[in-house]
Amino acid sequence: MTASKKTTKKPSKGVKITLPDGSVKAFDAPLSGAELAATIGPGLAKAALAISIDGEMADLATLIETDAKVSIITAKSDEALELLRHDAAHVMAEAVKELYPETQITIGPVIEDGFFYDFSRPEPFTLDDLPKIEARMREIVKRDEAISREEWERKKAIKFFKDQGEIYKAEIISDLPGDEVISLYRQGDFIDLCRGPHLPSTGKLGTNFKLMKVAGAYWRGDSNNEMLTRIYGTCWADKKDLAAYLHRLEEAERRDHRKIGKQMHLFHFQEDAPGMPFWHENGWTIFRMLQTYLRNKLEKADYREVHTPQLLDRAFWEKSGHWDKFGENMYTLEADDTQLAVKPMNCPCHVQIYNQTIHSYRELPIRLAEFGSCHRNEPSGALHGLMRVRSFIMDDAHIFCRPDQIISETKIFCDLLKGIYKDLGFEEVFIEFSDRPAVRAGSDEVWDQAEAALLEAVKATGLDYTVNPGDGAFYGPKLDFILKDVIGRKWQCGTWQVDFVLPERLNANYIAEDGQKHRVVMLHRAILGSFERFIGILIEHYAGHFPFWMAPVQVVVATITHEGDAFAKKAYAALRDAGLRARLDLRNEKINYKVREHSVAKTPVIFVIGKRETEAGTVSIRRLGLEKQETIALEDAIQGLVKDARIPG
Repeated sequence: MTASKKTTKKPSKGVKITLPDGSVKAFDAPLSGAELAATIGPGLAKAALAISIDGEMADLATLIETDAKVSIITAKSDEALELLRHDAAHVMAEAVKELYPETQITIGPVIEDGFFYDFSRPEPFTLDDLPKIEARMREIVKRDEAISREEWERKKAIKFFKDQGEIYKAEIISDLPGDEVISLYRQGDFIDLCRGPHLPSTGKLGTNFKLMKVAGAYWRGDSNNEMLTRIYGTCWADKKDLAAYLHRLEEAERRDHRKIGKQMHLFHFQEDAPGMPFWHENGWTIFRMLQTYLRNKLEKADYREVHTPQLLDRAFWEKSGHWDKFGENMYTLEADDTQLAVKPMNCPCHVQIYNQTIHSYRELPIRLAEFGSCHRNEPSGALHGLMRVRSFIMDDAHIFCRPDQIISETKIFCDLLKGIYKDLGFEEVFIEFSDRPAVRAGSDEVWDQAEAALLEAVKATGLDYTVNPGDGAFYGPKLDFILKDVIGRKWQCGTWQVDFVLPERLNANYIAEDGQKHRVVMLHRAILGSFERFIGILIEHYAGHFPFWMAPVQVVVATITHEGDAFAKKAYAALRDAGLRARLDLRNEKINYKVREHSVAKTPVIFVIGKRETEAGTVSIRRLGLEKQETIALEDAIQGLVKDARIPG
């Protein structure tokens, strides 16, 4: 935890407090958040966890000394979850210090869905230690220890932590700016450095938390420093939310794309090519179906598909600006005394195609698409199945347009993207608007223009969006499109970026109505992102039970006895002739064994054929996930499946 900046407010004799409902309460003297809650009602006073003063969260004990807008934070408030998780980290640290006094505590922030704390200990913690630590946390909650804030003089705080053997805490304080207030929080006999705010007591935390896992983490992220033990936990406002989260984790484990990928023979990885998938026939079939579907959509949307080289001279990437940004993650090789780099992205290459012709304003927009193979030397520790790879194929396109076309192109793209996501099974889509990052190319004037244009465009779509400050691409602001899967997880996939910088660097122009050259606007866009990652998301979203049109094997024809072999072969041939992806299983195995095996492999439809089916010219159909079995004529069965197998659109 860290300290806080010093803030001062001029006290007044009386204060007026505006509550969330717009009502105003006047008081003769400053009062604390707890006192304010009590004036509103005993129920609120009991439920209060903290307060918000003009949008800034503070402890209940904080004095409200000037006129302000104030709200009382309870467990039902949106802001409460971060506060609860913050305190859960402190309670965990207190539990660790009680159980293992020799342990040093370092930092313990709130993260998505929970919290962690890093500990320095001669013997690292293991999963076996977590139940004991969690039990002690529950004891601390039961004690209902008061939590209070104290401000200490810097030298005193450093000496205190050094005397306690807490060298890391002393180091943190020593590195704080000179104007930083050194604030410590006390709960029972435990004292921690923190800027707060905190709950009024440990009892307010409740017991809706669970310690989840341990991991190694270098102090301050530097591999030259000591390896610490990081303990992760989760914390929720009520028992139902905790149970739902743990259920989502169980579902995520069951749906793990690496596990399902192995069961369905989709892909594998091996040490000879780290981070680069080996696609098996079944996985590559999904890849091809997705690509075919997308290609059809792009052709109807007037995109022109292109293909660009894998290797380009380093000087080219320096000119585009990508070498400075991505150089350390680019693969290079020497050839004919020239350093070549494997492309990490396609955008500068598309500018080269655009620049081969002089374009009139009447031709614009020009939409160039490529299923481009890219490589990035990602850190080995970041690799994760298909979700983070070094070799991938981008669903990539770039639109070259006039400035006055940005809004219309944004609308067209958003409609295209929403339709594709819906076809692929994703109904909920969230949009984030990201403005200029700290490290970027281009002048502030160019960024002002680009941000204003994109903001106007996203507002014109009528779609809801949130702002993600400072997360734009290095050459321009962007919209990120985030999917929500069937178990509630969010995945950032699509992107739409307005770029005035790369056309300037690579001299991309058009002849305007005035007969003069003008810089073209370049719109970067992706819908899936990388095929690899998106297929990983699809695997987990569907738990391997893909829509029939996408399934790698759509039908298996399985015999009960050898008496059905001849008719089974006929059925198999008819399925293949109809364009369906079918397999034939004539093995001398019991039919229940065959059905179970093909069900584990997520085959959507199984045709079961025995003596009775052979004589009647029928098939017994078993559909994945359904107990009911139907028996119909072979021709009718195939006709129905052909309809189901049509690629959307």
